[in-house]
Amino acid sequence: MLEGFMEALRLITSFDPYLMQIVFLSLRVSGGAILISTVLGVPLGAYLGMKPERKTRFVSKIIYTLMGLPPVVGGLIVFLILSRRGPLGVLGLLFSPAAMIIAQVFLSLPIVIGLTLLGIRSRGGDVAMAARTLGAGPLLTVWTVIKEARLSIFGAVVTGFGRVVAEVGAVMLVGGNIEGHTRVMTTAIVLETNKGNFGFAIGLGLILLTIFFVINSLLYTLQRGGEGHF
Repeated sequence: MLEGFMEALRLITSFDPYLMQIVFLSLRVSGGAILISTVLGVPLGAYLGMKPERKTRFVSKIIYTLMGLPPVVGGLIVFLILSRRGPLGVLGLLFSPAAMIIAQVFLSLPIVIGLTLLGIRSRGGDVAMAARTLGAGPLLTVWTVIKEARLSIFGAVVTGFGRVVAEVGAVMLVGGNIEGHTRVMTTAIVLETNKGNFGFAIGLGLILLTIFFVINSLLYTLQRGGEGHF
C-alpha cells in the first residue's frame, strides 16, 4: 500500500500524460453533463417550486424516484436508446464521450430539478409575494426567487456533479472504457485495480477526492456567507 501511495504521488507530481488525459476527459464529460443539467434543471425546478404543491405532487414523485435511480439502470436505458436498433441509433453516439454525457445528464438532471424545487419551495412563497407587492412582473419574480435560493441551487448543482463524476456503471455501459477515448477516472480505477496497478488507481482516487474537497469547500464557504475559510 505504501508503495502504491508513493507511486501515485510520483505520477501526480510528474503530470503523467496518461493520468492527465483521463482526468481532463472526466472533467470534460462530467462538466458538460452538469452544465446541461443546470441549464435545463434550474428553470424547471424553479417553475415547479413556485407552483402549489397539490398541483405538482405527481410530477414531484416521479422526480424524487429518478433521483434515486441506480446508475446501471440509467446507463442501460441510454444504451438501449443509442444502440444500433434504438430510436437514436442512427446518430452513432454509442461508445463515445457524447453518449457518456447523455447518460450523466440522465442521472444528474432529476437531482438538480428536485433539490432546486425543494430550495425554491422552502423560501420562494414569501419572496415571490414580496416581489409582486413591489410591482415585479412574472419573469422578475422568478429571477428574484432564484437569486434568493441561490445557495440551495448551487448545492443542487454540486450534488449533481458529485453524483456523475463518481459514477462507474452507466459510463462504462455507454462509453465502453476505451483507452484514449472514453476512459474516465472511475472506470480507469476499476481497470487498473484489476490489473494490479495500484499506484495508478490510488493516484486517480486522490485526484478525485481533491476535486470533491475543493467543490465542497467552496459550497461550505458560500453557505457561511463568505466567512468560512476555504
